[in-house]
Amino acid sequence: MKLFTASVLLASLAGLSPAFAHAFLLKADPGVGSIVATAPAQLLMTYTEGLEVPFCAVTVTSATGTVVNGKPQAVPGHRNEMSVPLHITAPGTYSVTWHAVAVDTHHTQGSFKFTVSP
Repeated sequence: MKLFTASVLLASLAGLSPAFAHAFLLKADPGVGSIVATAPAQLLMTYTEGLEVPFCAVTVTSATGTVVNGKPQAVPGHRNEMSVPLHITAPGTYSVTWHAVAVDTHHTQGSFKFTVSP
């Protein structure tokens, strides 16, 4: 354990990122826990690492369980972002469940909610 900790410390002091990096959700638009006045046409998700978008999954559901999203898409010029088309037709709280695959092949997942106000 001491050897592992020392190597991580040396890598960070040298300005290198450790080999165990993962793509964690950095921010989303609409934001995590946010309340928006109008239904968004897309969900934009920004991660801490580059993504392999064809292997990522996002599901956005209404309070009744209806899926309201299309297929995740890469954002040209931004390897750490993906956009998801949304088809929201009513106010309410929407649940987002995501599964990301980073360019280093590590998998991460999570969930959050946002609300479209009436």
